[in-house]
This record gives sequence, structure tokens and C-alpha cells, in this order.
Amino acid sequence: MESSGSEPPVTPSRYESQKRRDWNTFGQYLRNQRPPLPMSHCNCNHVLDFLRYLDQFGKTKVHVPGCMFYGQPEPPAPCTCPLRQAWGSLDALIGRLRAAYEENGGSPETNPFASGAIRVYLREVRECQAKARGICFKKKKKKPTTMEMGGGREDSSSSSASPFGFS
Repeated sequence: MESSGSEPPVTPSRYESQKRRDWNTFGQYLRNQRPPLPMSHCNCNHVLDFLRYLDQFGKTKVHVPGCMFYGQPEPPAPCTCPLRQAWGSLDALIGRLRAAYEENGGSPETNPFASGAIRVYLREVRECQAKARGICFKKKKKKPTTMEMGGGREDSSSSSASPFGFS
């Protein structure tokens, strides 16, 4: 039996599928604006509006400062505080949209998902949610590894810098 020469379709990874779904969702959000907004006119303010819009579909309870459970990691009873998108979900979403923007022809210099305003917003969401749950988000010092203590050869992969440009 002869092969037709064409490869079977490759199933995209979970990440690639989610990135495409997120990109399509953001595009639909822009098209639903009145008037509809072309991607070429999108800026970080539109991205921030999108992130706030997504909060209505969140599943993470975020206690408000006046709530008697504010600052408690495991509240003993239900309350009326709002559900929001979890910080980690928003952070991952922005990472996927940032990559999708450039894969779809956008320039890294004009990428609205890479804006400093987006990083500030995500940091504020993380801090707000941490306080609401009584969790302190202080950076932890890494324990020195055997290699860093002189017990072996150090290579570039043991650098303390994040491979994603965050510290």
C-alpha cells in the first residue's frame, strides 16, 4: 500500500489549543464592543477591560476588606463576597495571549498584552487576593543547592533568573 505523502494531522498540545481558544475569545470580545474594535486598534486599556469583564465568570471567592472572613485562609462559613478570576488564571491567560498576538502577526513592540500596565494590574490582583485570604506573598529565598555550595559544577540552568523574564 502506498503512502499519499501527506502527514496525518498533528493534534495540537493542550497549551496550543487553549492559546487558540483564548485568542478567539479575545477577538470575539473586541468584535462585541460598540463599535467593534479591530485588533490593530487594541491597546492595554482594552486588555484590562477584558480582564475585568472575565471576573464575572470567576470561581475564586475574594473577600472584601469589610467581610468578617477577610484575611482568613479557610473561612468557616459562606459569605456574600464576589467571585473573581484567580490571579494564576489571569497570569497564564495573559502569557498565552501575549504569545498568540505575536504569532498572529503582531509586533513585540506593540503587544498590548506585554504592557507594563498589565503587569501592574496582575501584581495588584495577586496582592489583593493574597491579603483577602491572609496569605503573605513575600519572595522566598531559595535554599542553596549542593552545586551552589561548591559541591559540583554550576551550569547556566541554575541561574536565579526566570526563563520567562520575570523575577
